[in-house]
Amino acid sequence: MFLNNEQIAHVIKLLKVAMRDLPDPSVTLVGKKYKSPFLVLISCLLSLRTRDETTLPACERLFARAGTMQGMLKIPVAQIQKLIYPVGFYKTKALRIHGICQDLIHRFGGQVPDDLESLLTLKGVGRKTANLVLIEGFGKPGICVDTHVHRISNRLGYIKTKTPKDTEFALRKKLPHKYWIEYNALLVTWGQNVCKPISPICSNCPVKTICQRVNVIISR
Repeated sequence: MFLNNEQIAHVIKLLKVAMRDLPDPSVTLVGKKYKSPFLVLISCLLSLRTRDETTLPACERLFARAGTMQGMLKIPVAQIQKLIYPVGFYKTKALRIHGICQDLIHRFGGQVPDDLESLLTLKGVGRKTANLVLIEGFGKPGICVDTHVHRISNRLGYIKTKTPKDTEFALRKKLPHKYWIEYNALLVTWGQNVCKPISPICSNCPVKTICQRVNVIISR
């Protein structure tokens, strides 16, 4: 039996209380600190296939050197590689940063677009990144689905999907609009700290009596 929207509202309320002392995801922290859609976009690119404890220091090193598109283009690709190392695929990402900066200047007048369709035209920007830029860069509602959001939404028994893309569209249909902005950061932080992929810490979870624990075989 699937959780209904009254139950997911209660889950969100409980998790927000439980997470008060836990750190925000790296991209959320960048959005809060820099108030820049451009730097949020760059932090999203750096975060792909990379843990937050690596992403955030890499962002800080890079942004200390340049905080604008024009500034990024003045840094040689080889130097960007050194600044962002050891994020995953750092060589490819350094090239992509230059490419996106050029594209934003030439096609969008040096502004990061604030709509999903335009963001998806940027090379290297998929649906997860585009939605996260809308949420953390512009404060606009979006459904950003990473591995944590996909896993936990299904584990709770709120939806039943096979892929993150399927999860995004299922959540767009079911999740109340008022939760769209906070849902990603909430579930990412919970997934990193408690609702882990293998052996989640169910004994310490405030929603254990509501969660359906779908596909949970071993827990702590």
